[in-house]
Amino acid sequence: MQGKATLIPPHGGTLVDRRLRGTLQEAARAQAEHLPKITLSRMNLADLEMIAIGAYSPLTGFMRSDDYHRVVDEMRLSNGLVWSVPVTLAVDEAQAKSLRPGQEVALCEGERPLAIMMVDEIYPYDKHHEAREVYRTTEEAHPGVARIYAQGDYLLGGDIWVFDLPTAARTEFPDLRRPPAETRRIFAERGWRRVVGFQTRNPIHRAHEYIQKTALEVVDGLLLHPLVGETKKDDIPADVRIASYRAVLDAYYPKDRVLLSVFPAAMRYAGPREAIMHALARKNYGCSHFIVGRDHAGVGNYYGTYDAQRIFDEFPPEDIGITPLFFEHAFYCRKCKTVVTAKTCPHGKEDWVYLSGTQVRAMLDRGEPLPTEFTRPEVSRVLIEGIQQWKAQRGD
Repeated sequence: MQGKATLIPPHGGTLVDRRLRGTLQEAARAQAEHLPKITLSRMNLADLEMIAIGAYSPLTGFMRSDDYHRVVDEMRLSNGLVWSVPVTLAVDEAQAKSLRPGQEVALCEGERPLAIMMVDEIYPYDKHHEAREVYRTTEEAHPGVARIYAQGDYLLGGDIWVFDLPTAARTEFPDLRRPPAETRRIFAERGWRRVVGFQTRNPIHRAHEYIQKTALEVVDGLLLHPLVGETKKDDIPADVRIASYRAVLDAYYPKDRVLLSVFPAAMRYAGPREAIMHALARKNYGCSHFIVGRDHAGVGNYYGTYDAQRIFDEFPPEDIGITPLFFEHAFYCRKCKTVVTAKTCPHGKEDWVYLSGTQVRAMLDRGEPLPTEFTRPEVSRVLIEGIQQWKAQRGD
């Protein structure tokens, strides 16, 4: 495909960029040394990067109270734009009382300042209400709820100006860490106008491949966009997953129609609400379409299998802007001899080959190859080697 393509506009119409450069960057770095310091959590660090590069456009900082409350209760920002999950900065009571509105603070990774924040607001919030509305549960067994309960009781709201990105932005997959402005440039140069985004925090198996290639039949290109921020401890490590993506892309995908790039966000495990957030972020990266499969961003049994698809019906399509593509659970059928879904396969479950995440992890832990009906042999080999190395590093 030749020529520049016209891409979907970012959410809110303008792609945010909160990164300082040149003399402004140096001046902010020097100023931050003399400001009160706020140490960021891993979630905060991921959010800071996502805000800085425009992946969370139109957000320009951590949410003020009017945005926070409307997002929690209505899934919209105070200006009416759809936004489904709070992006906040929590501090404890002592820290909250040491600050005042209108004050600047340095946001830090450990002791290293990364950004300056103008604190417009310092406000309390109801953790249980946020958990119930956003995560649909108040149970601490849910990792997203546990994170809310463990963090401080006050939130700081205000814009940020970033002069250094977190360490992960420089050291983890630097060749694949493309901000939205870069993916948009690449799509335009390739002549891709219709681009489908695929979110994953798991290795690609045959069902994923089926879904992605089905979507590729109706668009110009695929953005394979694995999340590499903080995940649960039992999720497969990001470097192992990335190696598996490279292996399957090299062997089974058309190179001129796929772009592999990492998504620096942390997982919140907010299920349906996170599906909306992931879609809006991919809109910012330039995607016109977004794949939503079964139990998107789910954990445990907190959400229905297709709740992450049904939530899109709660909004007028023009308010979301990006087109969701909904897929049923896919699997290999021994009688059909291909990957199918319940919509297309007439056979019974006794002929279906599918594995749960728990089963996959158990087989990899034992060094057992995954069934070829479930995943490609190239992927299976990468996963076994990667998991064994990971276990050896941990001393398992």
